[in-house]
Amino acid sequence: MPRWRKLGRVFDPASVGGRPWLKSFAQAPAALICDDVVRMYFSCRPDADANGQYVSYSAYVDLDRSDLFRVRAVAEEPILPLGGPGTFDEFGVYPVSVIRTGEAVRAYYAGWTRCVSVPFNTAIGCAVSHDGGRRFARLGPGPILPYSPDEPFVMSGPKVRRFGDTWYLFYIAGSLWKRVEGRAEPVYRIRMATSPDGLTWTKANRDLIPPRIEADEAQASPDVFEADGRYHMHFCYRYSAGFRSRERGYRIGYAWSTDLVNWTRDDARCGIDVSEEGWDAQMISYPHVFTVDGRTYLAYLGNEVGRGGFGLAALDGALD
Repeated sequence: MPRWRKLGRVFDPASVGGRPWLKSFAQAPAALICDDVVRMYFSCRPDADANGQYVSYSAYVDLDRSDLFRVRAVAEEPILPLGGPGTFDEFGVYPVSVIRTGEAVRAYYAGWTRCVSVPFNTAIGCAVSHDGGRRFARLGPGPILPYSPDEPFVMSGPKVRRFGDTWYLFYIAGSLWKRVEGRAEPVYRIRMATSPDGLTWTKANRDLIPPRIEADEAQASPDVFEADGRYHMHFCYRYSAGFRSRERGYRIGYAWSTDLVNWTRDDARCGIDVSEEGWDAQMISYPHVFTVDGRTYLAYLGNEVGRGGFGLAALDGALD
């Protein structure tokens, strides 16, 4: 049975100065393996504006490949500016998943727009970098995976992978907005789309992971990798109400598959949980698995969905 051995918090946004757009949060870590560093992308926020509204940017921190707790550099500016007036990503670029394709690096991200009856809506966009993943440019002003009649809102959490000749985009889609103590809270489930080129996508049009803790369970951050003849998915889930508490906050779940379509959920095998105390004692969420120099790591968020940064755990034992 796999076990993730916690190594500690790697990056705290509070340690960075001189960047007014990076004041708090280091959400949804995503790794790009480079020659001498592991470039970890994350999403962050400046202080709220005069109306108490936030925006989200995405950036990166370069971790020394031989010592992932040694920060070599932090992005001087966001990897992508916010979208223009009226666009789907006018108010946020979060979260981001990156992948190499030839000499370029692609970023798949959720773009945020503000709404009136509910706080926000999101769709999935794509941008390309030709300088090794420092700066990205949009493919266009619109999303590549918008909401649709069967997925009407909150298209978010993209995680892109290639298996064989096929591109896979695991993401979440909203199923309902739930009114909780006068506040609209989204419920979303994990879905998948496939593509021959990473640009034109065919949706599977079905939820991949059944709910476990309640019918309105919200799921996010579906990260899939292949090992020992199986596909392994780590994701996070929470209750639809009261999830800002330790008892009902985000936890990491696990599922496996042999065909990427049919999944068996087995959270008891996820191998990681909240700590007794400290930066990840309230919740853990947004898992991302990557392998570098023969070791497999899981990056994840701690309390308040990453307000204080992200940490790493190392895989002890095999996934079977």
